[in-house]
Amino acid sequence: MTYQFEEQYRVAPYDDLLQIYRHSFADNFPLPALTDYVSGKTISYGDLARRIARLHLFFELAGIVPGDKIALLGRNTPNWVITFMATVTYGAIIVPVLNDFNPADAQHIINHSDAVMLFVADGIFPSLDFDAMPELRAVVSLDTRTVIAERAPRCNEGRRTPTTHKSIVTNLTRNFRKRYPGGFAPADIAYRHFDGGSVCVINYTSGTTGFSKGVMLTLDNLRGNVVFGIRSKLHYQNSRVLSFLPLAHAYGCAFDMLVPLAVGSHITLLGKTPTPVILLRAIRQVRPSLIICVPLILEKIYRKVVVPMITRKPIRWVLAVPGLEKAVYSIIRSKLVDAFGGAFEEVIVGGAPLNSEVEDFLVRIRFPMTVGFGMTECGPLISYSPWRRFEPGSAGRTLKGIMEARIVPDSTLPERDGHPQGEIIVRGLNVMKGYYKNPEATAAAIDSDGWLHTGDMGWLSGPADRTVHIRGRYKTMILTANGQNIYPEEIEAKLSNMPYVNECLVIERRGHLVALCHPDADQVARDGLSDAQLSDAMHANLAALNALVAPYERVQDIEIMPQEFEKTPKRSIRRFLYK
Repeated sequence: MTYQFEEQYRVAPYDDLLQIYRHSFADNFPLPALTDYVSGKTISYGDLARRIARLHLFFELAGIVPGDKIALLGRNTPNWVITFMATVTYGAIIVPVLNDFNPADAQHIINHSDAVMLFVADGIFPSLDFDAMPELRAVVSLDTRTVIAERAPRCNEGRRTPTTHKSIVTNLTRNFRKRYPGGFAPADIAYRHFDGGSVCVINYTSGTTGFSKGVMLTLDNLRGNVVFGIRSKLHYQNSRVLSFLPLAHAYGCAFDMLVPLAVGSHITLLGKTPTPVILLRAIRQVRPSLIICVPLILEKIYRKVVVPMITRKPIRWVLAVPGLEKAVYSIIRSKLVDAFGGAFEEVIVGGAPLNSEVEDFLVRIRFPMTVGFGMTECGPLISYSPWRRFEPGSAGRTLKGIMEARIVPDSTLPERDGHPQGEIIVRGLNVMKGYYKNPEATAAAIDSDGWLHTGDMGWLSGPADRTVHIRGRYKTMILTANGQNIYPEEIEAKLSNMPYVNECLVIERRGHLVALCHPDADQVARDGLSDAQLSDAMHANLAALNALVAPYERVQDIEIMPQEFEKTPKRSIRRFLYK
């Protein structure tokens, strides 16, 4: 069944993703496009288009044809962006491999995707076994653009002398000058038209509940996200972007790269792990116009910047006086806005549920923050509302004209304000083509009417039932012996706000709930707690938690985890490792 999205997404200039970029690169030719935060080097949109054209020529001479798979493995850098955009605009299929995957998983993805070429950072390639990836014809350095490994050379048509990938690179500058004898100009930017249903990305999910699957995203899937971003003015010409989420993940890819490049934004690529200290320093320097982040980052900044302020005795006294709290909230809001660079329109949180206490406080002080809902299988966006129209506790409104949502009612769950609860299913322009070489998983995820079963449990509210509310993942839901449904995320949200808790998981063990907690090392050190005192504090938290939850949600025991939980690159805990 074909979803009939709104007319505005079916006519020029928004009907062809690649032509959106052709126009953007030409119109913004002299403007800054990409800056490497580490080196400080900047390239313009003209430089970007020229390097894409140069890589197109390399693909052509190397025998790459539309539909071939190109794997890409490395941190966010200008060369990463150039490789991604060159592959997609050439008509090949890009396979971004998350930088944090271990070598065995990375090699599995490269092999499973049938990639014929790999672009990889120099620091990563030594950990890979080239012989164990037999379909690769060549490996190209993301750092130097040199060929660092290749297989038997191929022969050019009509020639007896074999041409190696290394010789193609050696002669690439000369051949590029022959192709563009008058220099590369805006008029030289030309991308072929491909059917919107053509796969352009195979994005392997990072997997919180099991091993990743290859999500096949089409040109139309990306176009739905990009056109929504353009029309919503999330980014605009000369807006500033700080890209710190992994671009190999659909969330960062869409809104820190694809949308900005479609309108002429200036993207600064952080290229290093976004710890709170590094991130806040970079934000102050770049002063981004929009901030895209995951809950863990916002929650950590909230604890580092806000909590120390509101727990001081003088502030607590003032907050207890009716009428004075607004003045304090204004000061806190101002400091938090300054911490985020002071020049942004809003902070969009996605990728996982935001802690309810953090959200409640940020809404109370009128911090410009909103929460969206998406998944890799939708490239990623499903719902979003601007912060001034954001309904607290929700995940925004389903994208009008692009996506629609429904609930498959669960009879074991009570209604919420007259709305049935159950699994959220979605349909529309953004929904993937399927999982690569996995028809069984595709059939289990997408039904015959085109509805994608998200695996998220919740309900819909508001006009036309478009506002999404999420309770938790179906796969993490715990069913008690009495038939009660427990969403561990809801319990974890309460526990994570208690003293000395950095992060936590609630699991089922032999019919009882157990909380696993990794302590906040800074807070423990500041208060000088011994191991015994920390244990006492955690058990005090357990008692306080059980006073807040329903009787069937009470946690029997709490265990201290010495190490942080293993996480996906988007900073979601890999829950399946702790069952």
